[in-house]
Amino acid sequence: MKKYTKIHKLSDNKFLNLFKLDALTDSGRAFDYFFVSRRNEDNIKLLTKDSAAEGVVIYPVLREDPEKIVMIRQYRYPLDDYLYELPAGLIDAGETPEVAAVREMKEETGLDFTVYTKGDGAYRRPFFMGAGFTDESCNAVFGYASGAISRADMEDTESIQVLIVDKAEAARILREEKVSIRAAYLLMNFLHADKQAPFRFLE
Repeated sequence: MKKYTKIHKLSDNKFLNLFKLDALTDSGRAFDYFFVSRRNEDNIKLLTKDSAAEGVVIYPVLREDPEKIVMIRQYRYPLDDYLYELPAGLIDAGETPEVAAVREMKEETGLDFTVYTKGDGAYRRPFFMGAGFTDESCNAVFGYASGAISRADMEDTESIQVLIVDKAEAARILREEKVSIRAAYLLMNFLHADKQAPFRFLE
C-alpha cells in the first residue's frame, strides 16, 4: 500500500529543502508528514528507492600514533553550542566517498588522509542518518591522517577546532560532552582498537 498521495516542496535552498507529504496511516487516514532532503524534488529517495550517500564521515587515526584520532569541535547553529564530531562533509558531484573524504579532511583540518581499503566492504556502504526526518545517508571512510593541522582551506562559515584525541580523552568526551551520534559510535570502536591493527574491527 502506498503511504502518501502527493509530495509538496516547501523551500528552495541550495543545500537542504523541506518537503511535505500528504501521508496516509495504515488505516488510510490522511495526515501531514514533513521531512528534509539534500536532493531535488525529482530525486528524493522515496521516489528513487536508492541509498546512495550524500555525505561522508571520516575515521582518521594518526599514521604516527594509531592510539590517537583526529576529531573536531564544531559550532552548530541549531544548538548554539559546540559539538564534538569526526571530520565529515558532503560528496560533490563526480566524487567517490573516498575522494570526498580526502578533500574534506584537508579542508576541515589541513591534514592529509590516506584511505584504508581493506576489511569488509559492508562497513563502508551507505547508512541512513535519521529517516524520521531526512532521507540523507552517509558513508564512513576509514584511514590514516598525517601532516600538519592548518586552517588555510577552512570555509569561513565553519567554526572548527581540530583536536588530536587519545583514548583517555575519547572516553571523557563520550562521558561528558555533547557528541554527534556518528562520532559516538565510531569512538566506541576506537576505544577498543588494537594499536598494531587499528582497523581490525572492519574485518
